[in-house]
Amino acid sequence: MIASLKGKLESLGGDGAVIDVGGIGFRVYMPTSTLSTLGTIDNEVKLYTHLHLREDNATLYGFASTGELELFGVLINVSGLGPKLALAMLSAMDIESLMAAIATGNTDLLTGIPGIGKKMANRLVLELKDKIGTGWAIAPAVQMAQENVDVLAALTSLGYSLSEATQVVASLPREQELSLEDRVKLALGYLGSK
Repeated sequence: MIASLKGKLESLGGDGAVIDVGGIGFRVYMPTSTLSTLGTIDNEVKLYTHLHLREDNATLYGFASTGELELFGVLINVSGLGPKLALAMLSAMDIESLMAAIATGNTDLLTGIPGIGKKMANRLVLELKDKIGTGWAIAPAVQMAQENVDVLAALTSLGYSLSEATQVVASLPREQELSLEDRVKLALGYLGSK
């Protein structure tokens, strides 16, 4: 298996690039987040890769970080979700927001990704919620009290990063009497004062 590529950027396209490694050009498909890090033609680049084999095709997918690569591998193991849709998901959202949406069951945020309908969003949450919650860096956010999980979901759906949202939610008062709306208002007030 091809685990990584290091070579010269030969050409860029809308969905990938050609990387010249020792005179051999590898066509690598990537999310837009990775494409934006490559720079200009003839730059030296390094990508972490996943070789996807099918009976009639061998396709190479590349990522700027091992985190993107690992999440891609988890996503393509969801039934009915192929590599192209996994790339679209990684192109539409950063890793933290995507994992937060899945871990908190925020299907509305997931259906905002082109190609993800309500049925697929529910399947993603069902199949990956426990896996992402227990084995990934998002675990502390998922282990918080249920009332705070809803606040976290609201903040990430408003565009705040998972780390910002988690930090703010952790500082909220632990009073049970506050409604979800009040907790979100407090969190937004804290974020606005930064």
